[in-house]
Amino acid sequence: MLPATMIGSSALTGMWGANIGSTIASFMFVWMIIRQYCPYELRRFFEKYTRRLTGYFYPYIRISFHEFRRERLRRSEAYAAVEAYLSANTSKSAKRLKAEMGKDSSSLMLSMDEHERVTDEFQGAKVWWLSTKVVASSATRSTPYYPEPEKRVYKLTFHNKYREIITESYLEHVLSRGKEIRVRNRQRKLYTNTPAHRYFPSHKQTMWSHIVFEHPATFESMAMEPEKKREIVEDLLTFSKSKDFYAKIGKAWKRGYLLYGPPGTGKSTMIAAMANLLNYDVYDLELTAVKDNTELRRLLIETTSKSIVVIEDIDCSLDLTGQRKKKTEKSSDDENEKLGKEIAKKEAKEEGSGSKVTLSGLLNFIDGLWSACGGERLIVFTTNYVEKLDPALIRRGRMDKHIELSYCSFEGFKVFAKNYLDLEIHPMFDAVERLMGETKITPADVAENLMPKSPMDDAEKCLSSLIQALEEAKEEEAKKKDEVVKEKDASMEDAVQSQVDEETEKPL
Repeated sequence: MLPATMIGSSALTGMWGANIGSTIASFMFVWMIIRQYCPYELRRFFEKYTRRLTGYFYPYIRISFHEFRRERLRRSEAYAAVEAYLSANTSKSAKRLKAEMGKDSSSLMLSMDEHERVTDEFQGAKVWWLSTKVVASSATRSTPYYPEPEKRVYKLTFHNKYREIITESYLEHVLSRGKEIRVRNRQRKLYTNTPAHRYFPSHKQTMWSHIVFEHPATFESMAMEPEKKREIVEDLLTFSKSKDFYAKIGKAWKRGYLLYGPPGTGKSTMIAAMANLLNYDVYDLELTAVKDNTELRRLLIETTSKSIVVIEDIDCSLDLTGQRKKKTEKSSDDENEKLGKEIAKKEAKEEGSGSKVTLSGLLNFIDGLWSACGGERLIVFTTNYVEKLDPALIRRGRMDKHIELSYCSFEGFKVFAKNYLDLEIHPMFDAVERLMGETKITPADVAENLMPKSPMDDAEKCLSSLIQALEEAKEEEAKKKDEVVKEKDASMEDAVQSQVDEETEKPL
């Protein structure tokens, strides 16, 4: 038999449990009646004070991350960052997942399914993440501009004692890691500016159109001297990790690169390799399609961080080289002045539809106040004739690093031989090295000769084709030198003959 005290205590516990159960049941019954028959405003009143009452005893805090903002129903950047963080970290422990292809993602993304809960730890603090949906009220649901009655929400729950750690460190960690994951997984794009919005000014559309950027160029496949290649790669990686340094010295987080050299030396390939190394988008800016300096500034504002803004053949884009020349002295002749004004008006009418971008506007685009909008941006100019550019355009601070891409060297040839023919050494390499020391050939010409033209072409045939091209280039260069020497000799003979004729014509 059980002692009487135990019987009494068990009976008391049973009675206490029965009382609690009946109380909860009564409360739930009353709450169901209120939800079913009370007006919405009255229910909101009860919910407000019920939450306030339970807040005194409930030790946990909850933070919600809604998928859309209220204004214009734009997707929240914070929600997207949380989704990327959870997909890469805590979704591994989730039992129910959903697979989606993100709008700008290049791979399938797994995330928590609705009403799934996972845990996470940070500096000893344990938190819970819940994926759920919020059902809109009937008043909101009736509006014609509301696309759907439900919105997805991530809810973060943690104990009150970890409030400082969560709000000051954990949330920042989640958002930064989520953004990094999104950038790493995003589909990179190649943009170009389009003038279409001029003809449809009422349409609110972006000033850039884009396609997916899929250029395969890398620094490993580029035909350059290893030391020069290593220097450029280290400079780019240092820039991408220098956010705090640029903030410390008070400069916008951007860097200018000037790529110059003869045609076919790999300037465009270099830009693609830079984008692939840093995982940046590319904005190919066509200056001749830009109406004026204001439009140029708007284009800059619409570029994103982690991008490369490219202006190729800057010396050919616009006539920017003569805009800083000193003005000539004014003519005292009134007729000449009137004639000049008439000619200027006529030219302005003829060129009214052309670009009015000035050198001053381009300089402000590179390093003016507006250039600081956004961060982590490269500005790249390419040119075949660097001597034609205005010194103010390419000075340090605007074009911080000047990179000369010249003719192919023997080290560059070995990179091509490895990539195209899978050769690291061959008896014919000696002939190639000797000829490359005697003549000039561009990397584009080397690549064209080394590329097999048919399945029957072997390495020796491709190397023979390159050697023949080098010998022809050597002969062509020798002919040009002979012509130059002949022209000099002819001009000297003419000069001597003219001097003799002058002496003979002098009176005795």
